[in-house]
Amino acid sequence: MMSLTRAWSRIGNRYREAQSRFWHRRPCALSGAGPMVSFTFDDVPRSSCTRGRLILEAHGVRASYYLSMALMDGSYSIGAAFSRADLEVLIAGGHEVGSHTFDHLDAWHTRPGLFEASIRENQRKLQELFPGRVFRTFSFPINWPRPRIKKLAGQIHACCRGGGQAANVGTVDLNLLNSVFLDARNLGRLDAMKKLIDGNAAKAGWLIFSTHDIDERPSPYGCTPGFLEDVVGYARASGAEIRPVYDAWAALCGGPDAVQGRTEAP
Repeated sequence: MMSLTRAWSRIGNRYREAQSRFWHRRPCALSGAGPMVSFTFDDVPRSSCTRGRLILEAHGVRASYYLSMALMDGSYSIGAAFSRADLEVLIAGGHEVGSHTFDHLDAWHTRPGLFEASIRENQRKLQELFPGRVFRTFSFPINWPRPRIKKLAGQIHACCRGGGQAANVGTVDLNLLNSVFLDARNLGRLDAMKKLIDGNAAKAGWLIFSTHDIDERPSPYGCTPGFLEDVVGYARASGAEIRPVYDAWAALCGGPDAVQGRTEAP
C-alpha cells in the first residue's frame, strides 16, 4: 500500500509539473552575460538570516530571501522564523527580499483569487514596515503552480522561481525559472553540485540554488553550514557572477524595460 501511495504521489507531481511548465510561459532568451549563479532562501527561517547570510557575505556575495510576512516573529516546523530586525540587516546588506505569499499558500491547491490576494497582502505588509520597498521577484510555495496562479504571479513580478533541479539555459520561462534545492535530496553530494556549476559555466546559463534552514542538523528542507560554504565557494571560484535573482534577471533578460510595469507594487 505504501508503495502504491508513493507511486500515485509521483504521478500527481509529474502531472502538476507538466501543466505548470506548458501553460502561460513568458519566454526570454538569456543575453549571454552569464554564467550567473543565484542563492535563494525560501520561508526565511532565522538561521538563513544569520548563518546563511554570514557565509555568503564572507564570499562577498548576496542572496534572495523569499518570505511570507505572516511567518515573521513566529516559529514553525523548521525553526524560528525571521524578525523585522533580520529584514533590516538583510536590506541594509544589499540582499534581495522577494515574495512567497503572505500566508505561505500552496501554489497548486489554492484558489487563484485567494492566492493573488495573499501576494498583494504580502506586499502591503512589506510596505507597512519598509515604505516604498517592493517585492520584485517571487518564489512559488510548496508545489508547482497551477497555470492560472503562474500567470497571475508573472503579471505582478519581474520573474518567478520554482524547482526542477536544473539550471536555466538558452530560452527560459520567466514565469517559472528552474532552481536546484540544497536539501535532503542533495546534502553531501558536493561533486554533483560542482558538476552543475561547471555545466552552467560552460553554457553561460543561470543556475539558481534554493534552500531553507542552515543548521548542523538541518530539516529535510535545509542544509548544513559546511555544505552551503562548499557550494558557495565553488560557485565563486568557477568564474560565474553571483547575484540576487532580480539583479541576475536585469543582467540576463534586459532589465526593467523588458517587462514594463511588472516591477511596480501590486
